[in-house]
Amino acid sequence: MPRYVRIKLMSTSISELNSVCEEIKAIAKKTGVKIRGPIPLPTKRLVVTVRKAPSGEGTHTFDHWEMRIHKRIIDMIADERAMRQLMRVRVPKSVKVEIELR
Repeated sequence: MPRYVRIKLMSTSISELNSVCEEIKAIAKKTGVKIRGPIPLPTKRLVVTVRKAPSGEGTHTFDHWEMRIHKRIIDMIADERAMRQLMRVRVPKSVKVEIELR
């Protein structure tokens, strides 16, 4: 039974996240490794509501700030060549990568 690798990717920048996913897909295609994904997971929204007036005086007006965290999962067979190339992928600072052998 082949061993699988689960790659979890998280980022606040969707364009950088998608570019890393495309690089991983290109590696899998070049090495001929079977791949599943990238599977999009629900986007986590972090919302902060703050008062506009710093002193607390005046009308009660608020600003809403939001940060979205996008997630993807990629499953692929743990081939030695593919894993070596996977470790060489340039990952931007805003993208967090977790690799898990299964």
